[in-house]
Amino acid sequence: MTENSRLGKGLAALISSNEMDNSSSAFVENFDIERIVPNPYQPRMHIDPEELIEIADTIREYGVIQPLIITKDKNSDSYFLIAGERRLRASQLAGLKTVPVVIKESSPQEMLEIAIIENVQRKDLNPLEEAYAYKQMQDEFGMAQDEIARKVGYSRVAITNKIRLLGIPDEVKEDVLNENLSEGHARALLGIKDRTSLIAAADLIKKRGMSVRETEALVRKINYGKDSTTRSWKKTDFETDKYSTALSQKLGFTAHITKMTKGGKVTIRFNTRTELRELMEKLL
Repeated sequence: MTENSRLGKGLAALISSNEMDNSSSAFVENFDIERIVPNPYQPRMHIDPEELIEIADTIREYGVIQPLIITKDKNSDSYFLIAGERRLRASQLAGLKTVPVVIKESSPQEMLEIAIIENVQRKDLNPLEEAYAYKQMQDEFGMAQDEIARKVGYSRVAITNKIRLLGIPDEVKEDVLNENLSEGHARALLGIKDRTSLIAAADLIKKRGMSVRETEALVRKINYGKDSTTRSWKKTDFETDKYSTALSQKLGFTAHITKMTKGGKVTIRFNTRTELRELMEKLL
């Protein structure tokens, strides 16, 4: 099953494919844009200004092809945006007075879920933006990680690993949000328990342009020093990197194949007894 088809099922659970026939929804072709306010549960923290300019240029030429999804604010005459933040901002930039919308009755939880799924489908969310959103679904709406995973089409382990990213120091979070460090870098850095050492390692990774594999080796060196085992580790090559990635995707757990002076080893990470049981079920 492809990623898009898995995520599509999650979206379909929240937004009917027959919005026009749904008694709780209504389509309006020319809706006053000034009555639409941002989604308070929007997980996106940053939108590239150049990207908005490009979308605005397209909207000026062709109009808004896909309607926004909005819901009525019960305390005012305004409507909250549920999905389509880039289209809304670009339409405002293009000087539009009205936009096509689907008005849908939605709870706060649905507003967050739909916004997350739309962004995840389009790969628009930074890993930390995803992590914050999943944590909010868990804490504010009491959703179990299994339920979150079903909604967005990920494994429960993937959701757990995303949320763990929130444990990195704020200084390093900024680097992830600004894409100076990848999710893989951040996950590797979580292996360093000392905060000062973690921040210093992040700075070194940026300065040297280190890969995720090199980062993992650095973390091992910081944690264990250069003992006889670490001296025997060798850099990975394209083939072992490829197999590590394939194995991780197959199992749903982070897996590493490490070349050594003689032979090598396979390492599979897990965080809890539940994850260990899940892993063993897959392997056995």
